Amino acid sequence: MAKYLLAYHGGGMPETEEAQAAVMAAWGAWMGRVGEALVDPGNPVGVTTTVAADRSTSDGGGANPVTGYSLVQADSMASALDLAKGCPILDDGGTVELCETFEAM
Repeated sequence: MAKYLLAYHGGGMPETEEAQAAVMAAWGAWMGRVGEALVDPGNPVGVTTTVAADRSTSDGGGANPVTGYSLVQADSMASALDLAKGCPILDDGGTVELCETFEAM
């Protein structure tokens, strides 16, 4: 089975405690559905910085910076995509970028 990185873009932080609880419940339910395929539930990320080939730095991610990640295990890209399509960040206007990872040699 391959591992896939789900890189989250966008979404937002709920403003009220009630909204925060609802979002956390949605993430918990999704993680429960993903089950053992969830290798690392990941985390949100904060401010990002990009290092260019010339070693200069700039605000990270340009117009669409990464806002979090998870790592799943699946038989195929299609199976991993099915898992990603249930991700709660999509309900908040965010997107999921899916990439197959490879074991280091």
